[in-house]
Amino acid sequence: MMDSGPINRLKEIVGRSENIVAFTGAGISVPSGIPDFRSAGGLYSADYGERSAEYMLSDECLNYETEKFFKFYKEKMLYPDARPNEGHLWLADMESQGRLKAVITQNIDGLHTIAGSGNVIEFHGSVHRNYCVRCGRLYDADFIANSKGIPVCESCGGTVRPDVVLYGERIDEQVITDSVNAVRSADCMIVIGTSLVVYPAAGLIEYFRGQNLVLINKSPTGYDSRASLVINGDIREIALLMMK
Repeated sequence: MMDSGPINRLKEIVGRSENIVAFTGAGISVPSGIPDFRSAGGLYSADYGERSAEYMLSDECLNYETEKFFKFYKEKMLYPDARPNEGHLWLADMESQGRLKAVITQNIDGLHTIAGSGNVIEFHGSVHRNYCVRCGRLYDADFIANSKGIPVCESCGGTVRPDVVLYGERIDEQVITDSVNAVRSADCMIVIGTSLVVYPAAGLIEYFRGQNLVLINKSPTGYDSRASLVINGDIREIALLMMK
C-alpha cells in the first residue's frame, strides 16, 4: 500500500499549481501492456542476433533493409489492443480541470490522446500517423499492421512509413520549440515513467524554472536531488489515489 504522505504532498502541489506540464516516458504505458525499452526484460535487452534493436529501428535499416525494418516494427512497436491506464486518465482529468496545460511524451503509442488529453506534444512522433514518402498520402496504424511485407501507397506505389523519429533522424524543430516553451512557462512539472537518460528529450528538464519538479518513476533517476517530490511507485496506484 502506498504511503499517504507523498500522495498528500502531491495533491497539495497540484492543488496550488495553475500551469502544470507533464513529461512522460515508457513507464506510463507499461501497465497498458506496452513493454518499455531499457529495463531488464525490455525491448533493448532482448537478443536479435547480429542486429541491435537500435539498428532495427534506425533510418539505415528502413532505407537499406526495408522489409526487415517493417517486420520488426510491426511485431515490436504496434500494440492495437493497448488502452490508456489510470496514469493517462489522471493527466487527462487534470487537463479538464484547467490545471495541466500540456503533455510532452517520448512515447509513440498515442495513448494520451486516446485518454482524452488535448494538448499532447509527441516528441518522437506517433504510430497512428503514417505517410507515403513519395506523394505524402496519410495512413493509419491499421494500414501498416495489415500490410503484407513493405506497406505500399494505394495512390502512387511509394513506401508508406511511420511518422516516428528513428535512430539517425532528427527531432522536428517545431516539436522542440513547443516543448521548451511549455516547460519554460510551467509552474509545476510532473515527470512520469522515464529514467531521464535519453537526450534530447531528457534535456527539457533543464528549461524548467517553476516552483515544483515532481518525479514519479519506479526507480531513482539522476535528477532526484533536484526534485521537490520524488515518488518511486506504480503510476496506476498513484493516479488512482490522486483521482479519489
